[in-house]
Amino acid sequence: MNKFVYKNKLTSYQIIILGFSCVIMMGTLLLMLPISCGEGVNTSFLDALFTSTSAVCVTGLVLYDTASHWSLFGQFVIMLLIQVGGMGVITVAASFAMISGRRISLMQRSTMQEALSAPKVGGIVRLTNFIIKVTLLAELTGAAVMAPIFCRDFGSRGLWMALFHSVSAFCNAGFDLMGAKQAFSSLTAYADEPIINFTIMILIIVGGAGFLTWDDMRINKLHVHRYRMQSKVILYTTAVLLSLSAIYFYFWEFASLAPGRRILSSLFQSVTPRTAGFNTVDLNDMSEAGQSVVIVLMLIGGSPGSTAGGMKTTTMAVLFAAAASAFFRKEDTQLFGRRIHDKVIKNAATILLMYLILFFLGGLVISIIEKLPMLTCLFETASAIGTVGLTLGITPNLSIISRLILILLMFFGRVGGLTLIFATLSGTQRQAARLPQETITVG
Repeated sequence: MNKFVYKNKLTSYQIIILGFSCVIMMGTLLLMLPISCGEGVNTSFLDALFTSTSAVCVTGLVLYDTASHWSLFGQFVIMLLIQVGGMGVITVAASFAMISGRRISLMQRSTMQEALSAPKVGGIVRLTNFIIKVTLLAELTGAAVMAPIFCRDFGSRGLWMALFHSVSAFCNAGFDLMGAKQAFSSLTAYADEPIINFTIMILIIVGGAGFLTWDDMRINKLHVHRYRMQSKVILYTTAVLLSLSAIYFYFWEFASLAPGRRILSSLFQSVTPRTAGFNTVDLNDMSEAGQSVVIVLMLIGGSPGSTAGGMKTTTMAVLFAAAASAFFRKEDTQLFGRRIHDKVIKNAATILLMYLILFFLGGLVISIIEKLPMLTCLFETASAIGTVGLTLGITPNLSIISRLILILLMFFGRVGGLTLIFATLSGTQRQAARLPQETITVG
């Protein structure tokens, strides 16, 4: 009997998936209520499910303008869903357990470790406390900085808007309330406002860098040589991606803008695809090359153990390092004087392959069904699977099948491909014997 119970226990990966699914369904039910809609009517199940999934998976793709369709209660529900999704369902549940004084079991600590992508179980409760403090401090500080600007434009309602956008930015969600000015306009009305631009950018970067990175910085301060290799990889890769994309946007996409706005727009659009979903320019005005660059940035996303989605910066860094080792005929893959385990390289290659297949197939199916240009559909699927929220404006007009595809891609992008695979194959027995080896030519 004990053996049967043990075998039927949920694994950490299954608990993570179940937790996200339950929160999404609870959010769906709340958003279906008449009190959640600005007009006091019921929102359909599929539309509420899409919005709830987008919020919990911190994506930002919407069917309705958030400010005009949802009531204050509905907006509050969306903000809570964003907060839970950004911090992680397991992290939020653990924080309530700690507040209530309950003891965290070893199984719960193991699940928290998987959810946070922490290197070990030890110190996971302390790390969770640190995450809660950083999240609250960052969001409240961001809201305080933006409040004077929003209060100037919206009166007392500006306080709510400052808090909502601060939470949305830190959690890399991309939901906005700028429909009060113009529906589906995101932050285009504040393209010339440095305070809003830089505050949103800083919140996105802080949230997307990963809590382990900030914990490393807290412990080791400016002694970068003491950082974990992962923290070094994250900071270096993030800096390279932001710099290269900002340079591209400045010289080739926004050359016609005034100098001040050109700089702000270039910086902002280099940050927001990783994976926040705000925009200060009309993405439809960008060239196909520019939209393709944004697609690549959306697929890469943020860093492990953060509020961001995507394949993650570490995945791309490991793959580039593996390619470099092959180019220079090195036996081992190395980063910052450390050898990368073959298992990590396999996982990185698997993640890349899964993302590319789902991203491309999703765009292909939507393009066929909706009879829309392939690049436009790929932009939308990249935004969904990267949990970004940037859009070329086609999402509200998609058919039911296309919306379901985006829902599945958003869920996959948030919980992670390996988490889904490990949860599905948790009962699979490992192969004890090793098969004979034979060489195969590639390339």
